[in-house]
Amino acid sequence: MKFGEICENNKILNRDFLDKEILGVCQNDREVKSGDVYFNLSKNYENGLLNSKNALKNGASFVVSQVKLPIENLCLADDVRETFGECCCNFYGNPSKMMKVIGITGTNGKTTTTHIISEILRHSGNKVATIGTMGVDFDGNNEDYSMTTPDVDILQKEFAKMVKSGVQYVVMEVSAHAIEQKRIYGINFDVAVLTNITQDHLDYFGTMDNYAECKISLFSPKYSKSAVVCADDDYGIKLLEKIQIPTISYGLNNPADVFAVNMQEGISGSKFCCNVLDDVCDIKTNLVGEYNIQNVLGALSACSLLGISLEDAKNALEYISPVEGRFNVVKYKGKNIVIDFAHTPDGLEKVLKTAKDICEGKLFCVFGCGGNRDVDKRHKMGKIAEKYADTVCLTNDNPRFEEPAKIVSDIEKGMKKSHFVELDRKLAIEKMIGLSKEGDIVVIAGKGGEKYQIIGDKKIDYNDFDVVYNLVNNETKKNMVKFKENYGD
Repeated sequence: MKFGEICENNKILNRDFLDKEILGVCQNDREVKSGDVYFNLSKNYENGLLNSKNALKNGASFVVSQVKLPIENLCLADDVRETFGECCCNFYGNPSKMMKVIGITGTNGKTTTTHIISEILRHSGNKVATIGTMGVDFDGNNEDYSMTTPDVDILQKEFAKMVKSGVQYVVMEVSAHAIEQKRIYGINFDVAVLTNITQDHLDYFGTMDNYAECKISLFSPKYSKSAVVCADDDYGIKLLEKIQIPTISYGLNNPADVFAVNMQEGISGSKFCCNVLDDVCDIKTNLVGEYNIQNVLGALSACSLLGISLEDAKNALEYISPVEGRFNVVKYKGKNIVIDFAHTPDGLEKVLKTAKDICEGKLFCVFGCGGNRDVDKRHKMGKIAEKYADTVCLTNDNPRFEEPAKIVSDIEKGMKKSHFVELDRKLAIEKMIGLSKEGDIVVIAGKGGEKYQIIGDKKIDYNDFDVVYNLVNNETKKNMVKFKENYGD
């Protein structure tokens, strides 16, 4: 295949490369194979030069770069990420156009909303693939990637596999980083969903306005055919005033096309009456909390745009379980232990408020903040934790290259009440569960279903569920030993 067959835009500055033969497209210099075209996506001169030389050494036909480098076989591009996206789409035959693609963006709720939509579509008899924090999942196989939204070459390659497998719908999380870095270039979403925009990733975007503007850019004809927007979110309200594609709004607190009334919440799930574009029915779901009712409304809005009946969606919702690490409840000695991924101020507040509202006793909270990430949210999360929880224990999350004690100190700047500090996360969890009594709720926040803890540049095996289950199982074993000692076999 010639480069010109997959590169159709006018942003290539060296047109003579269009006749070059290529066998593949690649952005990782270590994975380049003979005959590939290598795309240097780095804006750093030194890194770009080093990686490009290595790619050519490994057999790349030539290098496409936005940065001018002193190497042979250099093809300059005005926007290398757009060129890369276009080439990947064309190289794999534009597979996303052969399926319906639903994109969910927002600070919180992306994973759960993705899960709900995909399960409703599956229960309606469709073949569905999902992409997001939990990996790429279809045909019973899961491919775990390091990013919520993989880069465009991985996406297009996975899309091609999905088409071959007969997938009809792709439901995927779209991160702000993915939008800014043009990882979704070439996809025209059939439905784009905005859950909310609250503080996160300011270490990367600098300001809330920059972060919000990036997410909102998804809701344009360039990227999306129709939209679902939360009317309870401040940025969502602003988007609804100016959006230029067909849109459905949803919410609980402001007028919306899709809304809920008569809400009942408990530790085992929620019930409510739902109105979807004047089609009304009672909904029962295993998902806990008002914020999850919002997620359900967003999913129902998207499914209505896709032609799924409310009755079919209602039936599916009765069987949908929470996503791993999203308000998962483990019952132990009359206590309820909640494991949740909440790692932003808004996310933590929603989880703790929900737990407080349904708690029969006292509320305990164990959490920390990630290192080398937005520092400004730390004190806010400390303030929120002590507002709702009766007892708080600060611990490690993913400290990365920061001193754990410094991270805790930043959290404590927002706290006035007494609290525990236990940097060993396993011991912190065991301590809080040990202090709690029957009727209490212990919220373990920040990591959810993550199977690791990042310390320095290493990923150490670790999982909050394992800690809880080991504690429960060991206690069960101890009780069995006591039983046999007293009563025999």
